[in-house]
Amino acid sequence: MKELQGLKVGFALCGSYCTYQEVLPQIQRMVDLGIEVIPLMSYESASTDTRFGKVEDYKNTITKITGHQIITTIVDAEPIGPKAFLDALIIAPCTGNTVAKIANGITDTPVLMGAKATLRNGKPVIIALATNDALGLNLKNIGILMSTKNIYFVPIGQDDWAKKPNSMVAHMEIIIPTLQEALQGKQIQPVFQSYPLPYEPL
Repeated sequence: MKELQGLKVGFALCGSYCTYQEVLPQIQRMVDLGIEVIPLMSYESASTDTRFGKVEDYKNTITKITGHQIITTIVDAEPIGPKAFLDALIIAPCTGNTVAKIANGITDTPVLMGAKATLRNGKPVIIALATNDALGLNLKNIGILMSTKNIYFVPIGQDDWAKKPNSMVAHMEIIIPTLQEALQGKQIQPVFQSYPLPYEPL
């Protein structure tokens, strides 16, 4: 993937903590491919310990992988716009809250400022969704973003349709191929890719 070498890509994490173990290896893979990764975290993701891990452990890991301090304030994210130093921004995991705010032009976290600044510069924003209400109240917001210029989605599927029928989670292992397509102005296909079904087809 020589075409990725030397790129500078923002990688923003939101508060879907249960996906971090899938997301962090993708940051490492990007660095291994020669991409300079600039990390960002939302206010909640940068300050909250959960049953999935301690925030300081995650922050230390991300800083060690990328070699950069994490952007955790709107003030520090704002220069992404005027300085135009990102080739793309990946939001992974991207919560339903963040999706709704992007769709409605709200900029009140570092991640949202990063997204606004990247779109201002006509660069791709890649969304790796992880939300329990993708097929509920947030479906309209997802639809808005899917038809918005320079926004691309990592393929998503219903991760637990039996217990959480409205929930959808991106296939995090496809983040890098999605980035490759987005840099060419293309949405990777298919956008909707099922998780393994818990039953044998008839």
